Amino acid sequence: MLRIAVPNKGTLSAPAAQMLRDAGYRQRTDAKDLVCRDEDNNVEFFYLRPRDIATYVGSGDLDLGITGRDLLVDSGVPARELLDLGFGGATFRWAAPAGASSSESGIGGSRIATAYPGVVERYLAERDLKAEVVRLDGAVENAVRLGVADLIADVVETGTTLRQAGLVTFGEPLLRSSAILIGRDDEGTEAKAAQLVRRLQGVLVARSYVMLAYDVRADLLENATALTPGIESPTVSPLHREGWVAVQAMVRRAEVHRIMDELYELGARAILVTDISNCRL
Repeated sequence: MLRIAVPNKGTLSAPAAQMLRDAGYRQRTDAKDLVCRDEDNNVEFFYLRPRDIATYVGSGDLDLGITGRDLLVDSGVPARELLDLGFGGATFRWAAPAGASSSESGIGGSRIATAYPGVVERYLAERDLKAEVVRLDGAVENAVRLGVADLIADVVETGTTLRQAGLVTFGEPLLRSSAILIGRDDEGTEAKAAQLVRRLQGVLVARSYVMLAYDVRADLLENATALTPGIESPTVSPLHREGWVAVQAMVRRAEVHRIMDELYELGARAILVTDISNCRL
């Protein structure tokens, strides 16, 4: 039975569970449950702290897990990213007092406060920079004001909290994180994860695309299908009305309204949009 770790709380928990449901897997119905067995799919889900998931997967006690890219990097365990799940985005940035050094060269020799020492240490090692990393569990923004550090590395959303602490961001992001599926860094991981990855990819595509159907004159078909090429090719069927065809194609959800407008201006009619709940491509 495949053993998969899922976040038990936090911002990743609900989206991860919903994505697994959309992929056809059973999930717990009580937030207090720590384990959920899906006998039909031969999978057992374990609900763990997001920060611990990489550790369990890296040790081999669990086969796969859903966690943040930042938490995987921070853990330093022998596990690797298998699939970006497209939610839980976060950006790690440097921040220092206004007027202080605002370049990468100023990082070397500094004291850096962070709740993600593994992320910072990897960044420093990749660039051969030397600095003192001060690990804090929270309220990182106050570290500079309290004299604990010269600058910080933390998740930045709006930057409001940083500004209140007299800090400003600088440089390129250390890391752009999101929710990911992870497995051990060995040859057997991909085989174990194949079906799950295929199902989750189907959910990702379904969330990004819709099915567009419309009728158009046959002499306008080439121009119409240029707007709706589909994933591989659109489906075209003759209509009872002579000289007209029906077309179906998957189009990106974000572009569907523009495409509908352009099709209508071209002469297409009966333009319909249908949501896709899942797919296999």
